[in-house]
Formats: sequence, C-alpha cells, structure tokens
Amino acid sequence: MNVLITRKIPSIGIKKVEKRYDVEINQRARNLRKDELIEKVKEKDGLLCLLTDTIDQEVIDAGEDLKVISNFAVGYDNIDVDAATRAGIAVTNTPGVLTEATAEITFALILAVARNIVEGDRFVREDRFDGWDPTLMLGHELHGKTLGIIGMGNIGCKVAEISQGFDMNVLYFDKIPKKELEEKIGAKSVNLDTLLSESDFVSLHVPLIPETEKMIGKEELEKMKDNAYLINAARGEVVDEKALVKILKEEKIAGAGIDVYANEPHGANPDYYELDNVVLAPHLGSATHRARGGMSMKAAENLIDVLEGKEPEHMVNPEVLASR
Repeated sequence: MNVLITRKIPSIGIKKVEKRYDVEINQRARNLRKDELIEKVKEKDGLLCLLTDTIDQEVIDAGEDLKVISNFAVGYDNIDVDAATRAGIAVTNTPGVLTEATAEITFALILAVARNIVEGDRFVREDRFDGWDPTLMLGHELHGKTLGIIGMGNIGCKVAEISQGFDMNVLYFDKIPKKELEEKIGAKSVNLDTLLSESDFVSLHVPLIPETEKMIGKEELEKMKDNAYLINAARGEVVDEKALVKILKEEKIAGAGIDVYANEPHGANPDYYELDNVVLAPHLGSATHRARGGMSMKAAENLIDVLEGKEPEHMVNPEVLASR
C-alpha cells in the first residue's frame, strides 16, 4: 500500500509506517499547497496529515483510493469529516498523549503574562536593568485567585488539577458535569456569564465546532474583570481576534496569553505585535519530545490499524468501519 505523510513528524511514527508500506513524505519545511496535496494524494491508500492541512471535499475526491485519514492532532476541524464518511474513509486523531503538555503550556502562558516574564526578558536584554526596584513590573499572583475553565475535557481537567498547586479556586463551564473533579478539588460548574465575570484567569479548552466559533467575542470580553487575563491554547477561531485586540488596546482586561491563531497555518494576527499586555507563543501546546513523539506513534498506529482491517484506538467516524 501507498501512504502520504504531509510533513516530517518525529521519526518513531515514520519508521513504524515505513516498515509496512511505501511512504512518500513531504520534505519541505512548509505545508503542501492545496494543488500539491491534491496531486500527491492520488493513488494513496493512507494519508497522515497535520492540523494545518486542509482536507476538504476536493482533496478527498482526489484520493479515490484513500481508506484512512490519520490526523496528527486531537482536533480535526481541518478535515471535512462528513465528506470522508460519505467516501467511506476512516478519520482518526491522537487524543490523550498531549494532555499534560497542553495543560502545562496553559500555565506557562498564565505565568508569563501575569508576571511580565517576556517583558522582563526584553528589559534585561536591552540593558535597561540597573538594579532591584520595588515598583518594577508589578504583576499578579496566582495564589488564591479564581481560574475559569471553558471546556472541561481531558486538558481542562488537567489544568484544573495543576491549579491546585497555586491554591486556586476553579469555576468551569461545560455541558457535561464533572462530579468527580468537583469532589476532588472543589471545582464549581457555572454558566458562562458567571465564569467570565468572576474569574481572574479565563482559560479556553474547547474544540473548534460551529457552536464554539467566536464564542468569546466583544460581549463576552466586556464581562471579564478589568484585571483579568484570557488564555487561549485551544483554537484561534474560538476567539473574535478583532474584538480581543480592541479590548487589549483599551486595557479593559489586564492581558492575554495566546498559543493559537485564527489565521493558522499563515501565522498570527499582526495586530497583536504592538501590544505589551499579550504574550504570544507559536502553537507550542503539544511541543514536548514526549507529547509529539506520542502523537507520531499514535497517528502511525491509527493509520496501520485501519489499513490492516482493525479498529483503531481513536476513531472520529466509527460508522465507516461498521459499514465495511
């Protein structure tokens, strides 16, 4: 069988696939253009792609022999799952292995923006530090503050658990109550308005689906405290970036820590660049050796399982295999 891997990933997954199939790997240090992707997916039985690859109806139609699309990500909003299902193509993803890494980057962003770490680094490098100053770059502590988590899936729950190291109070907004977490750390389920108005830190951990696109817009941002911070390590499109830039410019909230952007894979919103109250990261949520290696292995295993007629561990559209 023939497999296309759209970008170099950690070698552990590549080696696993190469032991079984003929593999074509995009060696360029960029994503394949759509025309390139359409051409390369022809006569391929399997596709291992990234969240930055748009796998739409046109790409799926070109892959007439495709049996599986293995996404190197938890989210799969980059794939037209309905089109894949109609074509009888299994779609898989890689949850679980990046939970801890993404939860940790959330707190890295919280600490960086609340304690002026990036600004302080720049201040020292520019040789402006001339001694300890009792009023220099005063920030906000996490200890005893309220953390509001929007989306209490695996990552959201891990963020809540880590917050206990800072003795934070946890509010959360999710369709599914997390009774075990409520009993374990005292987390409280509230509506969105309450979470926004009472939290010192608002952290987003929802998937990108029609219901969550721009769920945090002008109206929601204006409900936050003027000394609160917004953290987004979910998907850029969950936030109305134009509204957030305006709120940050007007200093109606204290700041933001952002790891994801609506314009991906074409970079971040340049309107953020001149703002001092925002910390920007280049989508580092899962960027650890353990997490990315685990994603590589899981994506490879999912692809192989489908091609060998087995049910993969993480299946987005299980009805496809049920109909075979």
